[in-house]
This record gives sequence, C-alpha cells and structure tokens, in this order.
Amino acid sequence: MRNSSTNTAVLNFAPDVLRNAQGIRVIFFDVDGVLTDGGLYFTEAGETMKRFNTLDGHGLKLIQQAGITPVIISGRDSKPLRQRIDALGITHFHLGSEAKYPAAQQILETLGLDWQQAAMMGDDWPDLAVMQYCAFTCAPPNAHVEVKSRAHYLTQAAAGFGAVRELCDLLLIANGQYVRLLEPYLSSQRAK
Repeated sequence: MRNSSTNTAVLNFAPDVLRNAQGIRVIFFDVDGVLTDGGLYFTEAGETMKRFNTLDGHGLKLIQQAGITPVIISGRDSKPLRQRIDALGITHFHLGSEAKYPAAQQILETLGLDWQQAAMMGDDWPDLAVMQYCAFTCAPPNAHVEVKSRAHYLTQAAAGFGAVRELCDLLLIANGQYVRLLEPYLSSQRAK
C-alpha cells in the first residue's frame, strides 16, 4: 500500500483505544510469549536460545525517544535476554522471579510514577498480578484466555512477530508522538 502524501502516517487505531492509552509513561513487558514467540529453544549443550523481532526492538527504541520507559519483567533470566536488553538500551528490568508485582511497584517508585501512568503487555497468569493495576493492558493473540479477557487491547500481530511494535505504535499515536518520530524517515533530507 502506497501513501500518496509523503509526510502522513497510514497507521490508525480505534478512538476509544487511543483515548484509554493516553498519558502512559511506563510499559511493563513480559518476555516469553510477548517479546518472543513463547518457544524455548535449547542447543545440544543445553544453552537457551531466544528469537527476538527487529520490529519490536525498533518500537522499544522509539517509545524511549518519546519519553515512555520500557521495563522488562520476566520470570526467566538468560544471557541472550540480557544481551537484548543491553542492545536496546533498556535500563529498568527485573529478571528471574515470578514475583512481578513487587518489582513493578518498586520500579514505579523509582521513576516517580503511579499505576495510572502504567501499561503492561503480558500473555499468561503470572502477568495478571501487574496487569490488574495498570491503566492500560495489552496481550498478543496467542495469550492465555484469562489474560486476553482482561486486556484493553489485543494485538493483531503475534508475539515475537511484531506484537510489541504494534503496542509501541499505539502508544506513540495516543500520546501524539508517532508522526513526529516518523517524519525524519520520510524527509527528503534523510534520503540524501
């Protein structure tokens, strides 16, 4: 699909979803089943491998440019996950514990924010402890039914295949930052 106006965004979301997503300043992300497809891959040596999506990674960088803090909270901890967090410049994370609510509460206090400024993207029961307090919640289509039933928004993209980017784009649009961040990529100056 080609957009005839070079400096106009084509992406849009339902007005009520955008209204509910306004004012978000921090987003909590689970990893397995959100940032990844949920599969666990092991080498013959028993090392864990993870597959991350570059669209998701760029979305996480964009929300940081817009002043929205991404936070990773995962029950698992691994070298590949820590490498990805470092590559994305994510400074707030809590790994290796299923106690997600206390971690999220501590991070909110550190950032000087409250639950009305928080969003969460999760896919399974351990994420509900945080999701139930957030102002805006999201789940990928492959999430457990209990999580999907409590989410304000279900992504069209699957986990590990752009679901995180979809949420990032939604939040950028809701907070009036999407076009500002898109414009330099459409500018004739950049093409030179």
